[in-house]
Amino acid sequence: MTKLIVAKAQNNEIGKDNDLIWKLSRDMKFFTDTTKGTVVIMGRKNWDSIPLKYRPLSHRVNVVVSRDSSFQHADCESFTKIEDAIAHFKNQSDKDIFIIGGGQIYRYCLENDLIDEMYITEVKATLDADTFFPEFNEANWSKSLLFSHSADEKNEYDFDVYHYCKK
Repeated sequence: MTKLIVAKAQNNEIGKDNDLIWKLSRDMKFFTDTTKGTVVIMGRKNWDSIPLKYRPLSHRVNVVVSRDSSFQHADCESFTKIEDAIAHFKNQSDKDIFIIGGGQIYRYCLENDLIDEMYITEVKATLDADTFFPEFNEANWSKSLLFSHSADEKNEYDFDVYHYCKK
């Protein structure tokens, strides 16, 4: 099963200058707990945006998709096509597969119907961004609230976390 995980603001903002645009430690803990022990597939820009002290993401198989067929890194597996990466790990592992970004990867996966489930954190803010999560038809998904979190000293904004299952 291929899943997607993202945090997005009210206008689908997800990042700026190849970085996150908020500090939400509770959502980061949710991301870590949810993806631990899985395969995480990301684009090369997303890989590059992970601070070196956290890269590769621990306790996960890190996979980078890049159009550059020469991209190689000792800490991750690389593919030039998302479908090839998904197929490889569906055939080689019983681990869940998570698409973790960025914007182009999310768009491609949704447009090509590669996602079975989504975990979407909806940040209650409007922020300056240059990268956005794509629109999708919510009518094709069952949506349930997992939890809500209020802004506090470690979380800049209120947010809700939803689980979506394909109908």
